[in-house]
Amino acid sequence: MSINHIVTPLDSAILDSKAQYVFYHKMVDFAFKELIVAVQKEKICNSLELKLFKQYCDLLLYSIEAMRVKYMYDDEDNMKVDLTDSGFPNYLEFRYLFNDLELRDEYLQKLTPIATLKEEFLDTLLRKKQPIKKSKLFQASSIVYYTSVNKQYIFNRFVQGKIMEVPENTNAEFVTSWSFYDVSHNRPFICFMYFNYDGKNINDYKDDIYQVLKTVADREMSLDAMAYTIDRKLPKVLPKEVKRIDLGPLHNVFAKDEHKVTHTILESIGKKEIPLESYAFSLRVHEVASKSEFKEGSFFNKQILQKWDDVFQQKYVLAPHRIIQLLYNKTPEIMDGLAKPPIEIAGVEIKI
Repeated sequence: MSINHIVTPLDSAILDSKAQYVFYHKMVDFAFKELIVAVQKEKICNSLELKLFKQYCDLLLYSIEAMRVKYMYDDEDNMKVDLTDSGFPNYLEFRYLFNDLELRDEYLQKLTPIATLKEEFLDTLLRKKQPIKKSKLFQASSIVYYTSVNKQYIFNRFVQGKIMEVPENTNAEFVTSWSFYDVSHNRPFICFMYFNYDGKNINDYKDDIYQVLKTVADREMSLDAMAYTIDRKLPKVLPKEVKRIDLGPLHNVFAKDEHKVTHTILESIGKKEIPLESYAFSLRVHEVASKSEFKEGSFFNKQILQKWDDVFQQKYVLAPHRIIQLLYNKTPEIMDGLAKPPIEIAGVEIKI
């Protein structure tokens, strides 16, 4: 498989062969696992955030694996990888998964029974000594897909985490997390909010909190604007810190955006200076904290609001050693703007 075998209509690359599905899944799975280890090692997140970070990454990997099973032998539809500034599956692929599983029972009734399919496979392989037809393999993969994939674990456009108490040495009482797949960027973001609660029982107010977050914090925007909007819409919540992690782009052979890191990797793959499975991960962390409070409103209807400090931004690049050397040579200006030197992670070897 070469770079020229990947079709790229409009803003999506179409995975149109079993080899490409296997290749892409192995790369993304490996890259995410390396990312989790690096985030922990470099202390980009604290221990509580890391636990939640891993859970959201697991949801993403589960969904991408479900896509691999769904499309593996499908001659009619193909999975699309976003090209704009992502390297991840197009957002619509997640919607297709969710919609499919809504109709799980209806689809299963239309599929060939498992026992019948097994008999056909054994007859074809043992008696006729012939390979299984691709259409039959697609039926088998569809059965696996609809019987094993759980809709509950599919990464949706907005995923809400629980409200949790935080350790006593933190300047807040509670923390909640959420993740969203920004449609304009086609990549995931993970957020944390530390806050105090001006009430008796946080469970009495959690539905209000969840609804506001889903309404106003489900897309990429200025972080201080997001924090201010949450603060205004939830009078009993006193946000103290909001943190957002931008996952991506995942720079690899399937991502043909105009990012300099992606362009450098693609150019070097094309010249056969680095292997086809070469990749790098960009990671951006934005944080904003409350520096003081003020009251706003009439005498009988005052609300305590936060005065937010400037947004603190940190950029990271994670890549194997060979790619780090390449980026230092070709994009030194990007390397100089990072929060710390590029973080070395392992490379992946994929046999085509």
